[in-house]
Amino acid sequence: VQLVESGGGLVQAGGSLRLSCAASGSAFSRNVMGWYRQAPGKQRELVATIHSGGSTNYADSVKGRFTISRANAKNTVYLQMNSLKTEDTAVYYCYLNMWGNDYWGQGTQVTVSS
Repeated sequence: VQLVESGGGLVQAGGSLRLSCAASGSAFSRNVMGWYRQAPGKQRELVATIHSGGSTNYADSVKGRFTISRANAKNTVYLQMNSLKTEDTAVYYCYLNMWGNDYWGQGTQVTVSS
């Protein structure tokens, strides 16, 4: 299984970015996809996840600002990030859990300037 992320970059506080992650390399069944992030000097933390059935879960810090969605036919997950804050600066990692196994993307940098 391979996860390829895109959409990171530099944005001013209050701005928006959209991350995408496409999964390939397997036949996909019921699974959970999502996003984690890791800021310098901090542990990796959950941002949001979405089940293939559509249920979602968000970290409190991003509720109301970020929206996770997915296109099952494309094995792709998206993260729409609005009202970005400087504390959202981190490397964002795509995540897939399927058949009890965890898979990770290579990470994409999101930098929010003040």
